Amino acid sequence: MKVIAIDSSGLVASVAIVEDDTLTGEYNVQYKKTHSQTLLPMLDELKKMIELDLSTVDAVAISAGPGSFTGLRIGSATAKGLGLAMEVPLVEIPTLDGLACNLYGTDKLVCPLMDARRNQVYTGIYEYIRMEEEGRVSYALKSIISQCAISIDEIAAKCNELRREVIFLGDGVPVFAQRLKELMEVSYGFAPAHMNRQRAAAFAPLAIQYLKEGKYVAARDHAPEYLRLSQAEREKAAK
Repeated sequence: MKVIAIDSSGLVASVAIVEDDTLTGEYNVQYKKTHSQTLLPMLDELKKMIELDLSTVDAVAISAGPGSFTGLRIGSATAKGLGLAMEVPLVEIPTLDGLACNLYGTDKLVCPLMDARRNQVYTGIYEYIRMEEEGRVSYALKSIISQCAISIDEIAAKCNELRREVIFLGDGVPVFAQRLKELMEVSYGFAPAHMNRQRAAAFAPLAIQYLKEGKYVAARDHAPEYLRLSQAEREKAAK
């Protein structure tokens, strides 16, 4: 199966093409340009570089949220446009699940942190379950706490309750690193640079698994998962 994966939920714009167990191409950029300026040109460049025949693509995988409201909308519009044009389904990957995929196979707890502003983070807690079949070992991602929007104090407390070593990653780490130092009672660490941001290539294998399991939607039916109201919606509700 061949999948185009897209992530524009955070600071990074990321596009990847994966066919079964092979990463054919990947393009990641974290720069001051907006995703509306970078995402489609990145995909077009990648398509040319690997001579991708769009008729061979089975699905488009998208980081479905939470994340930046603008970034999610840009990614959603791009994925829906591709899905409709190519007549292929969309595979929706929760953003925090996708981030956790960066640390495939670790025996530590994985806690992605995205800065959600207003003293909150988009976060969750994950672990990898080891499986073995006919001598072959693989790992399945399991959510201990599903993605949510809470304070850094709350997620640190939940990590402490589990009494296991934790690896934090995501754009919330530099924002809350000092606060974590004050809060954490168990051993913890931070993922290195090549693993600590959203990467479409990291969640693409999960998308292929979902596709095989029938977990996909028609392009016209996809909508981002924001987890909370936008600032404009909050201000309107307050009035």
